[in-house]
Amino acid sequence: MAPAPARRRRQGRVAVAGVKVDPLTEAQVVEHVVAALGRGRGGHLVTPNVDICRAISRHADLRALVTRADLAVADGMPLVWAARLLGRPLPERVTGADLIWSLSEAAAAGGIPVYLLGGPPGVAETARDVLCERYPGLVVAGIDAPPYGFETCPEALAEVRRRLVAAGPRLVFVGLGFPKQDRLIDMVRADLPGAWFVGCGSAIAFTAGAVRRAPAWMGDHGLEWLFRLLSEPGRLARRYLVDDLPFALRLLAVCLLKRLWRARRSLRGRQ
Repeated sequence: MAPAPARRRRQGRVAVAGVKVDPLTEAQVVEHVVAALGRGRGGHLVTPNVDICRAISRHADLRALVTRADLAVADGMPLVWAARLLGRPLPERVTGADLIWSLSEAAAAGGIPVYLLGGPPGVAETARDVLCERYPGLVVAGIDAPPYGFETCPEALAEVRRRLVAAGPRLVFVGLGFPKQDRLIDMVRADLPGAWFVGCGSAIAFTAGAVRRAPAWMGDHGLEWLFRLLSEPGRLARRYLVDDLPFALRLLAVCLLKRLWRARRSLRGRQ
């Protein structure tokens, strides 16, 4: 379970799409994590996007998993737009794909050992080399690319856990996709109570160049999903077009109606 300080922080969170999000910039997230590490306190950072919000709307256990995280930041422009419509604006979109760079930079400056967990064979190694070249002095305590389905095999899961604990990192990027990555974090974080775990999705693959990321302007305008769909239509068509897009449109429509209803009430109150 989350420590008491994490629960108290929820009072300042923004409720949107069924999840409570911390209204922080990327720089503030990095500052928060580094400060907590300086106090010897670890945590779990989750980056909800439309797909995650859709999943937790259907499964109570996944909602509880996200709720237990110490920090939650909006990785998806529809969440930013929805919060703005609700009158509780978020300062910016904060993605796992960006945090792997900014947190690694801070880790290099502070001598914080990191760990990369996830990606196909060879990808984490490439990501490690890229990060170490970008940030001289970065200490990568270990990397691991668990085989597909490892989480269903007690022996394989125990081996992933053993390697992680033996490496003793203080900042762990877990790129296995939701909910697998966050279930693993929830399971192992007690083994490393002074470490921060970041569920970062495809960030390790993006860093390694194994998967192309959308141009910044597409991400800023909520079109990163379109770029990824065009890049991998066979794998992502159902997820984006059948599942996520209708959810996002309903979310924005509901938030717009709430805004209009509040405006109407306010107008009546002044008459």
